[in-house]
Amino acid sequence: MVSRLSLACVVFSLFLISSCLPCQAQLSSNFYDSACPNALTTIRTAIRRAVSSERRMAASLIRLHFHDCFVQGCDASIMLDNSPSIDSEKFSFSNNNSIRGFEVIDDAKAQVESICPGVVSCADIAAVAARDASVAVGGPSWTVRLGRRDSTTASRSLADSDIPRATTSLGNLIGMFNGKGLSERDMVALSGSHTIGQARCVTFRGRIYDNSSDIDAGFASTRRRNCPSASGNGNNNLAPLDLVTPNSFDNNYFRNLIQRRGLLQSDQVLFSGQSTDSIVTEYSRNPSLFSSDFAAAMLRMGDIEPLTGSQGEIRRVCSVVN
Repeated sequence: MVSRLSLACVVFSLFLISSCLPCQAQLSSNFYDSACPNALTTIRTAIRRAVSSERRMAASLIRLHFHDCFVQGCDASIMLDNSPSIDSEKFSFSNNNSIRGFEVIDDAKAQVESICPGVVSCADIAAVAARDASVAVGGPSWTVRLGRRDSTTASRSLADSDIPRATTSLGNLIGMFNGKGLSERDMVALSGSHTIGQARCVTFRGRIYDNSSDIDAGFASTRRRNCPSASGNGNNNLAPLDLVTPNSFDNNYFRNLIQRRGLLQSDQVLFSGQSTDSIVTEYSRNPSLFSSDFAAAMLRMGDIEPLTGSQGEIRRVCSVVN
């Protein structure tokens, strides 16, 4: 009887342990409250300073977090430089000569390291920076869940395959986001981050010169002024993704789409007679709904396959493994 009781206790104990394992992998908003109580304030100050110096940086930091999370999950793999064992994601098709903000994350990381060495991950700093960047330009805030650790690997090939491009079709966009556990509505809301920031001529040249019916003629003409038709000529010339209020986080992006003034083809497909038209219309009419959905989608995106517990490491410098 005693042995049976003991065995039952052991089995029950093992059940409790195994049932709590998923809990250990959960991120938490108060993860650093004891280990580094001033971490979030320190990061916020660094981000505010960077965005105050260059308004465009807000969009770049949100995009940096997005491009990180879509490759191996939110693990700061995008920040790793090339090395004998690392094929850097920085040189993938969507990131090369395009992704920005590394120096801002490095600055925030250095400041956090000075007060709490080896505690706060680069992946968490990127997630917090995206939230603080949104707030800095009038966008929504959200409570970031923390506890991510940094990867010791990167994948340029996954960056090439998993990050959407400026010409990606709506069906492929939906599939790519669904593959990361994000819904069609999440995808449209996250695309709304294009209400700020700029794009390079090379990413929208084809759209403004193809004379298709899904682009406003006057808008196309305006964009051609700083984007020559010849390939290789003016590739890096910039244009605002939102011509109306390019430095303010609002819902004009969606109003632009309805007027056929989406700069990228992957923007305009969201309003092209297909399944996402109704969501674009909702957001164009209701800025508060867009803001709340954007915040919720950013939270879900930040939960994509994080490394937790003893996985990965806490990098001392974001661009190299320890």
